[in-house]
Amino acid sequence: MTDLWLLPEQVVDGFVERLGGERLLTAEERARLDRMLTERQRRQFLAGRLLCRHALSARTGHPPDGWRFPTTPHGRPEPRPGRYGVRFSVSHTDGLVACAVTDGRACGVDVEHQPLSLESAAHVAAFFAPAERAELAALPRAERLDRTRELWVLKEAYLKGLGTGMRRNLDGFSFASRTAARITVHDPQQPPATGSGWWFELLRPTSRHTLALAVRGGRPGEVRRFDLADPTGLTALNAVSGV
Repeated sequence: MTDLWLLPEQVVDGFVERLGGERLLTAEERARLDRMLTERQRRQFLAGRLLCRHALSARTGHPPDGWRFPTTPHGRPEPRPGRYGVRFSVSHTDGLVACAVTDGRACGVDVEHQPLSLESAAHVAAFFAPAERAELAALPRAERLDRTRELWVLKEAYLKGLGTGMRRNLDGFSFASRTAARITVHDPQQPPATGSGWWFELLRPTSRHTLALAVRGGRPGEVRRFDLADPTGLTALNAVSGV
């Protein structure tokens, strides 16, 4: 089972206050926060770190202030303590923070804010695989913009799931066209069984956002969605955070 948590911009301040704000961060995280140049960056980072703590605690019962996030050589944060066997991925953009938690399967989530201009879409698509560029070129303008957003979030979510991040070229793997029966990835760097074992989902959590979820090991069963714009979701924080 995969949990998908969504934290909209309008409730970030209340969420951060209820969870305890910067006091939940480690010294290293606070130092990183202090180095950020804009209030927007600081707010998104803090909201993302608190959301993943809340999501992991809701899944395991471990207290939010007990999580640490050492990184892999490629920079992917992993939750500690590791005895619960959970994995997570977090993403933030203007207006929304998202976090996915699984039962130990590698996962990745990416969310992007719309709109995408024709010029920026063309720039992004230039980094895609040839088959993807051909698919985009055959689409009408509106569909091309929408499909470019879809491919971008799918690629980011997949690379997060692999743990490489954006260290790989985006043209080194490709996704099946929109007309395919299901979303699949062709990745020459991964064994065929590995590539076919990834499960992907595209969502429109709001009218302004496109989100992709990637989970290794085939369809992970039910995806439980928790939208913290719902006042009952914020009330439920009390039980997890102890406030």
